[in-house]
Amino acid sequence: MRSDKTILVTGGAGFLGSHLCDRLLDAGNHVICVDNFHTGRRSNVAHLLHNDRFELIRQDITDPLRVEAQEIYNLACPASPVHYQADPVRTVQTNVIGAINMLDLAKRTGARIFQASTSEVYGDPHVHPQVEDYHGNVSPTGPRACYDEGKRCAETLFFDYQRQYGLEIRVARIFNTYGPRMRPDDGRVVSNFIVQALKGEPLTIYGTGEQTRSFCYVDDLISGFVALMAADDSVPLPVNLGNPIEFTMRQLAEAVLELTGSRSKLETRPLPQDDPTQRRPDISRAKAHLNWEPAVALREGLKQTIAYFDAELSGRRIESANRFTKAVPIVTAAHLNGAVPIVAQKGQVG
Repeated sequence: MRSDKTILVTGGAGFLGSHLCDRLLDAGNHVICVDNFHTGRRSNVAHLLHNDRFELIRQDITDPLRVEAQEIYNLACPASPVHYQADPVRTVQTNVIGAINMLDLAKRTGARIFQASTSEVYGDPHVHPQVEDYHGNVSPTGPRACYDEGKRCAETLFFDYQRQYGLEIRVARIFNTYGPRMRPDDGRVVSNFIVQALKGEPLTIYGTGEQTRSFCYVDDLISGFVALMAADDSVPLPVNLGNPIEFTMRQLAEAVLELTGSRSKLETRPLPQDDPTQRRPDISRAKAHLNWEPAVALREGLKQTIAYFDAELSGRRIESANRFTKAVPIVTAAHLNGAVPIVAQKGQVG
């Protein structure tokens, strides 16, 4: 379905934001991309600069923004611990003051507004898998609190603006996402493992390596964003968006080593403070109300991501094909261990 809306994307030059800009432009929209380039990169949107329907504004969302838009996607905020802990006060300001500025803009223009929240609002969960009704186990004083509590406060603001001013809001809780356009110095596990493997360096595993994550390929996540924004007001909020197939850090490391052909070893280090030991979304709400679930298998997504980082590290620039229309392998932990053969199944969760 094509559209011709004017849509604002904050953090639009970042990993997720740049893919979202692509998708919205492909649908015929006019896109205003706002980024302060703290973690976003101009190279992520360089291919869009000659598009007449694309505008790029360099600005921090902690400063008020005067634009006209019918929809707003608020994605601006560093998302990896390495970056958001480097300036924790600024991280809180981006989450809270930035949310207020975007909500005030939506209130003035009558725009529908989307908040990119996070699975980090669940902290180190006592409920597994995580459902949207779970209130979480978050430390308000630890080194991750600037991001975790900042996002929780942003959610509070969104729901209060909805109740008090009647704003049309959408709130997505994003689980671990990976893919092309991640920064080599991103600091999250997928990018760390791939870069280390390609450089022949030891793959750093924190703790025992038995802690788990669920990895969603970026194309699948962006489809979830668009579906949630397009949903009517009957959709219950917030909505988890992520891949419900769970892997240990060791399983991920072994998959990266296999796919890169690297001979790197595994190196263990102490687990960082407040690092969650389990993370897996319950996506029943997204499946029921958005007809959405991931379709890209982990191994297929890793291949695309490895190719991207290989080009980045060698100084080449490639634009990965990120839209999977063919059947892809469905991969589970058993597949990564070699216990189960990989069989292509179209339209299932990968």
